[in-house]
Amino acid sequence: MITVITGASAGIGAASALDLAKKGHQLVLVGRSRARLTAVAERARSVSDSDPKIVVADYASFDSVRQAADEIKEHCARVDVLANNAGVMTPRRELTSDGHELMIQVNHLSPFLLTNLLLDRVGRVVTTTSRAAYWAKLDISDLSRNGRRWNGWQQYGDSKQANVLFTVALAARGTAATCFHPGVIRTGFAAGTFIMRALTLPGLAEPPESGAARLVHLATAADGVTNSGRYFKKDRPRNVPATMGDLARAEALWAASAEVTGL
Repeated sequence: MITVITGASAGIGAASALDLAKKGHQLVLVGRSRARLTAVAERARSVSDSDPKIVVADYASFDSVRQAADEIKEHCARVDVLANNAGVMTPRRELTSDGHELMIQVNHLSPFLLTNLLLDRVGRVVTTTSRAAYWAKLDISDLSRNGRRWNGWQQYGDSKQANVLFTVALAARGTAATCFHPGVIRTGFAAGTFIMRALTLPGLAEPPESGAARLVHLATAADGVTNSGRYFKKDRPRNVPATMGDLARAEALWAASAEVTGL
């Protein structure tokens, strides 16, 4: 099994890599830091026969994503599992070099682009989303929140709702695709924000291995195929509101994302 994991340099991505390596997967580790990816690859080698390939990519740059896709295609004739795990949350409004709001690009547009560039050789797609998708009010005509009041957590939720809609659209095209809420995990995610400081108080948050186990479940178990198009929480598919599950809305987001990314 060949598995590509984005956001593999730390947290859920790194923990997932070690678990999948132990299960015999050959890994492609994608992230921004070569040094951190190298450390994860060395740990994977120490616990398995895996010899991970490292691909450095910055999801704040579409050019970087395209270069990463080229590297992966050169290395892999097939990709059994693509784990779209990279993500970011920032309370400040930031724009990428491509001119898009940072969270919508890193959390949705760049995974959308990478997935499509690899789609002809991908078996199943697993995307790390969040229960924040439930309270989001994604405006497909204003993905970067240029014309709406800025709120970092609302924009984060919008990007996570986009993950779920992307999963729905992938499944409609015949790709085995699922997404999942990893839980409240003790990582460096959204470090310094009041919400994450409160949620990660001792006894409230889980270790990265817990979130990784949920990713690995969808990457390896029948659920990742038989429940294509579904959102999971704690290894169970959950019903979602129309804002997250409507196919017409998912198709509208697909069209908008394709235009933005130049597909």
